[in-house]
Amino acid sequence: MGREGLLSPQMLWLLLWVQLCRGAEEVKLVNGGRRCAGRVEVKHGGQWGTVCGDYWSMNDAAVVCKQLDCGSAVGAPQYGHFGPGSGPIWMDDVGCKGTESALSDCPHGGWGKHDCEHNMDAGVMCSGFVRLVEGKSRCSGRVDVRDGDQWKTVCDSHFGPKAADVVCRELQCRVALPVAVAAHFGEGTSPIWDGELQCVGNESVLASCPRGSPRDQPCTHTNSAVVTCTQYTGFRLVNGSTACAGRVEVQVLGTWGTLCASHWDLLDAHVLCRQLNCGFAESIPGGERFGRETGPVWRDSFHCDGTEAHLGQCPVITLGASPCSHGSNAAVICSGSASFASLRLVGGGSRCDGRVEIFQRGTWGRVLDDQWDLREANVVCRQLQCGQAETAYSPPKPERGMGPVGLRGVRCAGHETNLTQCNTSLPESALAAGVAEDVGVICWGSRRVRLVNGSGRCAGRVEIYYQGSWGTVCDDGWDLSDAAVVCHQLGCGGAVEAPGSARFGEGSGQIWLDGMKCSGGEAALWDCPARPWGQHDCGHKEDAGVICSEFVALRLENSDGCSGRLQVFYNGTWGSICSNSMTPDTVSLVCKELGCGDGGSLETRLPYGRLSGPAWLDNVQCGEKTSSFWQCPSTPWDPQSCEDLRDEIHITCNVFLSSGRRPEMSPAPLAPCPNSTSCTDREKIRAVGDEDGCSGRVEVWHRGSWGTVCDDSWDMRDAEVACRQLGCGPAVSALNEAAFGMGQGPIWLEQVECRGTEPSLQHCWARPGDGGACRHKEDAAVRCSATPRTAAPPPRAGNLSSRPRLGIPGARL
Repeated sequence: MGREGLLSPQMLWLLLWVQLCRGAEEVKLVNGGRRCAGRVEVKHGGQWGTVCGDYWSMNDAAVVCKQLDCGSAVGAPQYGHFGPGSGPIWMDDVGCKGTESALSDCPHGGWGKHDCEHNMDAGVMCSGFVRLVEGKSRCSGRVDVRDGDQWKTVCDSHFGPKAADVVCRELQCRVALPVAVAAHFGEGTSPIWDGELQCVGNESVLASCPRGSPRDQPCTHTNSAVVTCTQYTGFRLVNGSTACAGRVEVQVLGTWGTLCASHWDLLDAHVLCRQLNCGFAESIPGGERFGRETGPVWRDSFHCDGTEAHLGQCPVITLGASPCSHGSNAAVICSGSASFASLRLVGGGSRCDGRVEIFQRGTWGRVLDDQWDLREANVVCRQLQCGQAETAYSPPKPERGMGPVGLRGVRCAGHETNLTQCNTSLPESALAAGVAEDVGVICWGSRRVRLVNGSGRCAGRVEIYYQGSWGTVCDDGWDLSDAAVVCHQLGCGGAVEAPGSARFGEGSGQIWLDGMKCSGGEAALWDCPARPWGQHDCGHKEDAGVICSEFVALRLENSDGCSGRLQVFYNGTWGSICSNSMTPDTVSLVCKELGCGDGGSLETRLPYGRLSGPAWLDNVQCGEKTSSFWQCPSTPWDPQSCEDLRDEIHITCNVFLSSGRRPEMSPAPLAPCPNSTSCTDREKIRAVGDEDGCSGRVEVWHRGSWGTVCDDSWDMRDAEVACRQLGCGPAVSALNEAAFGMGQGPIWLEQVECRGTEPSLQHCWARPGDGGACRHKEDAAVRCSATPRTAAPPPRAGNLSSRPRLGIPGARL
């Protein structure tokens, strides 16, 4: 063969130099529901095309995530997982090392050379650079950023309002609220990030913000940055005689409308008054006292617990809401802006308990006294409209104030309506006999009820806030009449079940009430006949629970939980959702709610025939700007919503773990224990992979499913605790690197740090395992010295049962 068709070495070097000068080819992720997940597309020669999934691996995905500033790779699905693309298939047989800065730097078979079809298009799922954790939805919480292979908490001193706007924009969660209270989200455990974000505010992603050197300011988890995103861009009171009274109007993405009063209550009103700097809510008048509505009427139902700083922080449900009846407008009369001698209580669990502060000369100050008793406390409670005083106390040293003193020494007769009517001009000699200290009160109005550990606001263990602390209720005599009072008190409809025997796990602390004998019509649980407060013959294994009719959940009815018939739980029953008005936005929100990715495919009129059971909803109308499935408007709840049950929705979500398998599905949210309604720590751990149940991969029960433990920092002290919890004697060895095989499903714990004396792994310090830093090849294991005296035979590895995955409004992710 002649040499005429061959290029000279000089020409080859020239072509290589030209290629290098062109820079990296652009890359993007398509059809994944968010910027950092989807089908991989590359721009070459001015045209976008796809990448073949042959030999596509996590190394390839890691380069794509790095190029897009999307954190680390968590999945590398092959073969059209995010749908087939179109146009050219630019790359095949990609073989990245994972260290390259761009996908086009990786070896591959040559531009446009392939043997693939578009149903083999490669995809990527990245962790993203930012997330919000410990909030009531995916759109609120503490700010974590991805730094290498770890999630780290951002300091509030390194984070401003413009950065908050960018976070909400990137997470497709609308706009950031101006209010951010770190304590509302608890204290985190992630390492502290030492960078500073200097966003301009117009960036589309947080990773694009300029970085600055950290300031010399100490940072702890108590002052971590927090963000709450919302679609609600304004709140106001109109047609009242002052700015602190009137009809409630809400601005939704720039449009003002009146809020329907169907679920409006005093707790919601208290939050709005506080948000508007208008004190507390004195009343919520009905009808059209403040005029007839103009413009749209929003059917959104806020469900505040009264402690939030802004209505946008409260859980909201629009799904299934009935049309607003004429003249049913939400309204409130607030106590007014802080003025001379206004009072407030701080540091308590409600607005009606805590340390007393008084407003004077434009600032809040402490109240100090040496003979504080129920007479003064009654005046404070009366002034705050919190009922009678239950307790007058001096806060312990850690809870005392540090600011200026507003009032030193006060003597009341007890009948006054305002603290200024008491004797507040005491001579110094009157205080000489004792030491004046901060004072506090607990008013009758501080009593609250809540349902916990039931994965939703309207189901769970009953707990009461009394005398400044939460406690439970004994199940002796507990029935539907008692449960009905709780459901009504919480605005959760009627009671459908009154479970006992710690169905929702055992509580702690006080057992406040026993022997409940409600008629069902009482306004509050403590209005019912019962034994005196704190008197009982129960243990926490008898804690009472409630399931209300307004408890809602979501599932896809299939063994994998991420595909199948879409069903919603309402009024104690699973039912279908009809297909009318269904959009891709609805599919995306369903998959996000279930933790099954960010999008999926929709099918209707499948040949399943007529099915039994209710069809609860129709015309679910989720829009592009809706941030939660539960905020989508729909027709009202109706068990006969579908004309033909063959019109039910069937969804397949786009979700894969890095292994390419679908995740292990969680049991129903009403199961805090593996196989029963109540259990001990012993039943929340198992060793999988050996015959005796005392050696194997360590798995723990959490959030309704079994999951593994990462071997980072796993040592003999941790193994000692695990063996003790298993009832298997002392530990023989602490094993790493999936010594008993790789598990499936979630990795619940990372970097476990036991002292060795704890009764269970759940009592050890550990990081949540959702950071993505571990893989199942790092599953921890143990060998213990004995066989368990009381344990069921362990499950075989790879033989784990599964049930449909559920999504619950307000549940933490």
